[in-house]
Amino acid sequence: MNHFESKVRPAKPEGERTPPEKLRVIACGAIAREVLAIRDANGLDHIDLQCLPAIWHAHPEKIAPGVEQAIGEARAEGFSRIFVGYADCGTGGLLDKVCEREGVERIAGPHCYSFFAGNEAFAAKDDDVTSFFLTDFLARQFRSFVIEPLGLDRHPQLKEMYFGNYRKVVYLSQIEDEALQQKAKEAADYLGLAYEYRFTGYGDLTGELLRAR
Repeated sequence: MNHFESKVRPAKPEGERTPPEKLRVIACGAIAREVLAIRDANGLDHIDLQCLPAIWHAHPEKIAPGVEQAIGEARAEGFSRIFVGYADCGTGGLLDKVCEREGVERIAGPHCYSFFAGNEAFAAKDDDVTSFFLTDFLARQFRSFVIEPLGLDRHPQLKEMYFGNYRKVVYLSQIEDEALQQKAKEAADYLGLAYEYRFTGYGDLTGELLRAR
């Protein structure tokens, strides 16, 4: 092979595309199943998922500093493309400040209930002010993420203090699963609230991850 030939690279077959650059998605552990399901269903093999502790759902003050640290670690690992798999999630705008400072984007919306339902649809539901929401994750983990953190297992009399102003439990389901629906009904019964089921699928989350290509 002469010098000229060694410099020539064969053309890519027609229709073959360069794989997209790896994307680090830094997400709440409470939506890990959903992110992976969307990734696999849509061939988003370039997504590299890092989950932060799902229990931060109950401690939103930890989210912004935790995400900021994870962004720094991702860049140290060589990721130039980063997407934050959180909505505001109770940070009171602090997560947005981190995203602006770091030059990254996050999932649009105030919280996961909103983006699963669809942010526009969720905002249009006036009666949801008195609703307590469950997702698939929270239906599975109701004891670990609601009962125990609030101390209801030790002090059941606190239920009235925490939930006295709620009228119903609304289960926003990502997959149609009878066992999860039963768990959600049991959660509503435990809280002494009416029960409503809404199948949402993945809502706006799919579009957000596709947009983050």
